[in-house]
Amino acid sequence: MAEASLLERYLTLGLGVGRHIDGFVDAYYGPPALAERVAAEPVPAPAALLAEARAALAGLDGGEPIGGLSRWGAGTDGDPGPGWSPEALSGEAAEPDSRRAWLRGQLVGVLTTCRILAGEQIDYADEVEACYGVRPRRVPEEVIAAAHRDLDEVVPGDGPLAERLLAWRTALVVPPELLERTVLSIAEDLRERTARMFGLPEGEEVDFEIVTNKPWSGFNYYLGGLRSRVAINVDLPVLSYRLAPLVAHEAYPGHHTEHSRKEIGLVRRRRWFEESIFLVGTPQCLLAEGLADLGIEAVVGPNHDVVVAEQLRPLGISYDPDSVAAVRQASEALYAARANAAFRLYEDHADPETVVDEVARDELVDRPRAEKAVEFLLDPTWRSYISCYIEGLPLCRRYVAGRPERFTRLISEQCLPADLLAG
Repeated sequence: MAEASLLERYLTLGLGVGRHIDGFVDAYYGPPALAERVAAEPVPAPAALLAEARAALAGLDGGEPIGGLSRWGAGTDGDPGPGWSPEALSGEAAEPDSRRAWLRGQLVGVLTTCRILAGEQIDYADEVEACYGVRPRRVPEEVIAAAHRDLDEVVPGDGPLAERLLAWRTALVVPPELLERTVLSIAEDLRERTARMFGLPEGEEVDFEIVTNKPWSGFNYYLGGLRSRVAINVDLPVLSYRLAPLVAHEAYPGHHTEHSRKEIGLVRRRRWFEESIFLVGTPQCLLAEGLADLGIEAVVGPNHDVVVAEQLRPLGISYDPDSVAAVRQASEALYAARANAAFRLYEDHADPETVVDEVARDELVDRPRAEKAVEFLLDPTWRSYISCYIEGLPLCRRYVAGRPERFTRLISEQCLPADLLAG
C-alpha cells in the first residue's frame, strides 16, 4: 500500500489522540475505513503520538505535500451535492499557502495536547496560546467591579445585587413542559433567516434532544452527511433570554451551519479532508465558538432581543427585551471573568471549592451555576477551552463588524485567529 500522505497522518493522529481523551474528536466524517483501522489497532502510546505529531509538523514545514486520501476511496472529483452553487474554483491551487498555514495551526494544537499526554508540564497560558492561537488574560478586579456597578443600575428591585439578579433570572426560567416546543420554534425561525442571508445546503438537518448530567449547556454533535444532533442540557433551569442565542450557537447560523457548509464547499468540492475531523485543542475551535456566539447578532441583528421577545410571547414565555438587553450588556464583562477561574485552578492551584465561591461572587450567580462552571473547567477535555468563548466572540465580532460577507467567510473558509487580527 502506498505511503500515507500528510493529510492521512493528520487524521490518524487526531483519531489516535481521541483514543486517550474522550471528546477530543468532536466530529469525524472522513473515510470510515480509516477510523475503523485506528479503532482496531492497539491504543497508541503517548510518546508515539508525540513523535508522530512532531514528525508531521516537520514534514509540513519542510514542504511535504498535504496530499490526499485516494487509497481510502476519497478521490479528487467529488460531487458537491444537490442544490449548492458556490463560486467557481477554477485555477485555485490544490494546496494554497492559507491551507498549509491552517493545517500548521491545527498540528501545533494537536502537538501541544500530545506533549501534555506524554507528561510534559506546560503553563496554562502557554497551553492556551499553543492550542488556540490566542493568549488568555486575567480580568482585572476593577473591570469586574465596574460591571457590578452597571448591573446595579439596571437590575430591578431592592436589596443586594446578587439576590436581585437571581430573582430576575428566576422569573425568566422556561417551564420544562414548554422547552422542546420553544426550541423548535426558535430553530425554525433562525433556520429561515440563515438560509435567506447565507445559504444552507439542500438536505441539511438538525435534530434536538434534551439531556442531563453534562458539563455544558448545549452541544452540537455533527454526524456528517449534513446532519447534526443538538443536545440541550437541563441540569440547570433554562433561561428564556439564553435560549435563542443557544439555538443560534449550536445550529443556525452557528456550528451546524458552519459544519454543513464546509462539508459541501471544502470536503466534497475541494476534497480538503482535514475539515472532516474537528479536534478540541486547536484554533479551529476558537473561531467556531466565536462565530457561533456571534450567530444571533449575525442573523437577527444587535437588537435581537425585541425580535426574540416577539417570537416567545405567543408561546407564553416571559421576556422583557429592554431589561434583557440592559442586563446582557452590563454583564458581558463578567463572563470573561471565567478566565480568572481557570487561572486560579491551573496557575494558582487554588482549591476548587474556593474557586466556586469566587465564580459565584464575581459573576453574581448562585452556587449551582458556579459549580457547573467549575465542573467544566475541571474536565480534562475542556480545561483550556473556556478561552474559545472568552476570546473567540470579541475577535469574530471585531472582524465581522456587521458585514455579512465576513460572517460568510467564517462559516465557509479555513481561517486562523491571526487572519482575523490582520483584518
